[in-house]
Amino acid sequence: MSYFMYILECSDHSYYIGCTNDLQKRFKQHNQSKWGAHYTKIRRPVILKYSEQFETLLEARHRESEIKGWRREKKESLWK
Repeated sequence: MSYFMYILECSDHSYYIGCTNDLQKRFKQHNQSKWGAHYTKIRRPVILKYSEQFETLLEARHRESEIKGWRREKKESLWK
């Protein structure tokens, strides 16, 4: 099984960073279902800006934590 760390851009241009083992399903949840994170539910629609794939959840969570500590410009450098 693979795990993903992902970055979403919300409608207010803020970023949401998370982890999942099913990126397509989770993205759909963020945009359409009541199971999306509260943060994204009130900032829909969201756009997938970036993702990375890992072999373990621990690796994905570590990367999520690392990127959450970055300034906005450094996050944006991942996809620009």
